[in-house]
Amino acid sequence: MFCSKCGANMAEGASFCAACGQQVGGVAVAPGAVGSPPGYVAARPTVAYAGFWLRVVAAFIDGLILAIPLVPFYIAIFISMLPQLQSRDWQSGNPFDLFSSIMPRIFLLGFIYLIGAWLYWGLMESSSWQATLGKKALGLTVTDLEGKRPTFGRTSGRFFAGRGAGMFPYLGGLYFFISCVCAGFTDKKQALHDMIASCLVLRKL
Repeated sequence: MFCSKCGANMAEGASFCAACGQQVGGVAVAPGAVGSPPGYVAARPTVAYAGFWLRVVAAFIDGLILAIPLVPFYIAIFISMLPQLQSRDWQSGNPFDLFSSIMPRIFLLGFIYLIGAWLYWGLMESSSWQATLGKKALGLTVTDLEGKRPTFGRTSGRFFAGRGAGMFPYLGGLYFFISCVCAGFTDKKQALHDMIASCLVLRKL
């Protein structure tokens, strides 16, 4: 099977050309224009690349959803710190001792978020939905470059190349910001972590 646009060889059943991004299947029938012959229909693509702002809204929704089960963990860890913070020994002691006591809990919070976020994004985007709840609400799906359902390994790679790397101190947040901004300028609306994992984010029309 060959792409009708660029002539590249394509895998059987692929929805997109991996070389040029041309959609080769999946069209919806729309009514013809006024004055067209009776029964005339026009075909239009059922999907398109998801833009930057749609993905920002989906990520915001997912952040709220993910916070619901994680907040109790955060509250429990914070409460466990209160007796030490209120004791006289800590209030009059060496600030470094207080810092060394708090930091393990901060790392624990970060670890809990990393595991929870990885399983949420990795499992949801590799499921039959091919989308997190935020993406599903906005009609977005994640595919590989051929328009197929991605594997858990691929969506995990996508997560760690994006949000996972963004959790590193100092430069991680800047890297994730640059990665996301790329979705507003690349031809296929791919963020840097999409390109690293060979994924596409599509929207239904």
